[in-house]
Parts: sequence; structure tokens; C-alpha cells
Amino acid sequence: MSNYRDIYLTGSENLKKAGITEAMLDARLLLECACGTDHNTLLAHPDRKVTAEEEDRYLAMIDRRAKREPVAYIIGSWSFMGLDFKVDKNVLIPEQDTETLVEEVMRFQEDGMRIMDLCTGSGCIALSLLNYSNNTTAVCTDISAGALEVARSNAKGLGLSDRAIFVETDLFPDEDMGKFDIIVSNPPYIASSVIDSLAPEVKEYEPRLALDGAEDGLVFYRRIVETTPRFLNSNGYLFLEIGYDQGQALVEMLEDKKVYHDIQVIKDLGGNDRVVSACFY
Repeated sequence: MSNYRDIYLTGSENLKKAGITEAMLDARLLLECACGTDHNTLLAHPDRKVTAEEEDRYLAMIDRRAKREPVAYIIGSWSFMGLDFKVDKNVLIPEQDTETLVEEVMRFQEDGMRIMDLCTGSGCIALSLLNYSNNTTAVCTDISAGALEVARSNAKGLGLSDRAIFVETDLFPDEDMGKFDIIVSNPPYIASSVIDSLAPEVKEYEPRLALDGAEDGLVFYRRIVETTPRFLNSNGYLFLEIGYDQGQALVEMLEDKKVYHDIQVIKDLGGNDRVVSACFY
């Protein structure tokens, strides 16, 4: 019977041979999932015996990762804003960059506000905002029925189903949904021509529908900036995640509309432009 440390070393070596940059970290995360252990086990109990079933499950996961399938999809969940979110091929994997977006919204969010989250995906943005506030409600939209199924499951898992409504639609819902205090979105913003140059984990596994921002990556921003005034309360805020090189384009887009003020570009932890915010007159 194999022990915990030995199969971990086998897994990490297989991932290194496959060219996985974070081979040791990924091998550990997959081992913890396969064995139902935690991050202390490798240090505290390296001689723990591993059953044949656990070993087979682990090596199957390693094979999937070696083919560049993201760890999050193999495990079926990922951490975001200190919360665990279910993820699958229908949704983007929550990224640390998007935490910058959520944290910026939280600076302006007050208890009891109505939020609309466009292109909600896993629901990680809206549900994080609801989780860390009181009496706040959200309408979460997505064109993908599969994504909304994941988001609903996450809302249930976090005990937030009674505060979130999920609507299958292309960006905005019907106007009879009323007005909102905050509209937030991480829309598709990668130019179509760039997608094939992305890492295999992204271009081959993450949903293209959630990545592709058309020819220049700005098509969804144009629609959001144009339509948002019909849904925002006076002095309501719009928050958008952007690509590192899209800040100026978004600022000009918002200024040209002449209904937004206090337009700001916020950088992420890496020093790149990541969020644009604006207040509606």
C-alpha cells in the first residue's frame, strides 16, 4: 500500500514532465481532494497509508491535469473572497483579479442596496457582495443556462437563495425588474483574435462564450454603457472589470455618454488597470 508522500511525489513529477508550472502545488491540491485531507496532512502525516481507491482517483486527476485541464474543474470548486464556489466547464474560474472588482464595489455598497450582476457566471461576484452585507439583494443575469445552474447551486450552498434572482438573458433583463443602486459586471473582454494565443487551460477548457469580446474586446462594454442608465438609480454606480489595456477606452466611452461622473480606473495588485467605476447622474 502506497503512502501519502510517495504518491504526492509521483503526481508532482508527472505534472513537471507535462510542463505544468505549478506542479507541486497542483499535485498537493489534487491529492487533498482525492483523499479528503487538508493542507497540513503532507507535513504532519506523510506516512499516511493511501487506499488503492484513493490512489487510482488521484492518478486519474493527475492525468487530467497533465492534459492541461484546470485544477478548479477537476476539483469542482474554487476559493474566491474567502468563500468556496462550485465551478465547471460552464463558468469561468474565479480569479484573484476579480477580487479587486468586488473589493471596489464593497467600498460603495451599503446594506439594503439592490445590485445587478451582468454575465454572472458562477455568481461569485454578486454572491460575495451579498455574503458580506446585510439585506442586500441581487439580480444576476447570464445568457448561459448552464452557468445559471452553477450560480443557483452556489447561492443555495451559501444560504443566499432568498436574496438572489437569476435571469437567463443577453445582458440586461426586462425593465420591469426595476432600478438598481449598483450594476457590476465582468463581461467577456478578450478580442477574438487573441483567444487562440491564451494558455491551453483557458482556450481549451474555459467557456469561450464568457471570454470572447468580439473584434476589439469592447462590444459588451458599449452595450453596458449604453443601456445601464435605464436601470440605475440616480447616483447609482457602475463597476466593470477590464483588460489591462482597456482603461482609456472605457473612460472615453463613459465620458462620451455624458451621463456619468466620478469616472475612475482602479489597478489590481499587479499594478495593471483592472476596474472602471462611474457614478450615474
